Amino acid sequence: MSKVVKIGNYNVGDLSHCFIIAEIGINHNGDVELAKKLIKIAHDHGVDAVKFQKRTVDVVYTKHELEMERPNPFGQTNGDLKRGLELGYDEYLEIDRYCKELNMLWFASCWDEQSVDFIEQFNPPCYKIASASLTDDDLILYIKSKNRPILLATGMSTQEEIDHALDILGQDNLVLMHCTSTYPSQESELNLNVIPNYIQKYSCPIGYSGHEKGVFPSVLAASMGACAVERHITTDRTLWGSDHPASLEPEGLRRLVRDIRLLNVIKGDGKKVVYDSELPIIKKLRRKKTYNA
Repeated sequence: MSKVVKIGNYNVGDLSHCFIIAEIGINHNGDVELAKKLIKIAHDHGVDAVKFQKRTVDVVYTKHELEMERPNPFGQTNGDLKRGLELGYDEYLEIDRYCKELNMLWFASCWDEQSVDFIEQFNPPCYKIASASLTDDDLILYIKSKNRPILLATGMSTQEEIDHALDILGQDNLVLMHCTSTYPSQESELNLNVIPNYIQKYSCPIGYSGHEKGVFPSVLAASMGACAVERHITTDRTLWGSDHPASLEPEGLRRLVRDIRLLNVIKGDGKKVVYDSELPIIKKLRRKKTYNA
C-alpha cells in the first residue's frame, strides 16, 4: 500500500479523499487580479489547492531564446512575454494573503533554484517538480534540500529518466504524477493504465496531472487509484496564452470536483447487500422465491 504524504491538512494517498489541485500556472496572464479571480473560482468549487509556476527568466531561458521575435501583449520578443508573465514579490504577497483569507493551500512549480528561494519565503506546503525539470538533477536536489513534500510530474519522460529522478529523490514524502505533456493531450496518448502499474511498482502515492480536454479522463484517473488530480483552470479557454486551451473553465471544474467526490459514494464498500430501497421492488417484480437461506 502506498505511503501517505501530508500536505497541509490533507493525507495525500488516503483514497477516501482525492487531493484536487487547480493549476493556475501562468493563466493569470501577468495580472494578479486575474490570479485572485482564479483562486476564488477554485475555492468556490471545492478544490484543495492552487498551483502557480515560477521562473527566473534570465536563468531558465538563453539570451537567444529571449531575443526571438514573438509579438505578444507585452512587446515584440519572447523575452517581453516571459517577463510579462512573471509575478513579483508584491503580487505573490497578495496571493499569499488572499489564499490565507480563503483557507486555500497554494504552492508552485519552480523552474530554477532562485525561484525555489523566492517561493520558500512564503512557507509553501509542498513543491511541484514540472515534467520539464525531471532531468535537472541539480534542481531536484535543491528542492529536496528544503525538506518539503514533493509532487513529481512525469510527462515527456522515459521510464529510465523517471527511475533516475526517484533514485535521487527517494519515495518518502513524494507523490508521483502520471502526465502527458501536450496541450491539449489526445485521448490516445493519455495512457491511464500507467496509474495502476505505478501503484504496483512504487511505494509512493500516485497522482495524475492532466492536460486533456474535458473532465472524463481525470475522473477515470481518480477511479483507477490516482490520489491526487491536477488540472489547469482558466476563466475562458479563448484567452491569449499557451495553456488556456488545455484548461478547464469554471463549469468544467465544477463537474470535475463533483464527479471525483462522488467516486467513493458510487464505489461503496464492496459488500453485496440488499438495500431497503430494493425491498418494495422485490415484492413487485420477484415472482417466487424457492431458495431459503
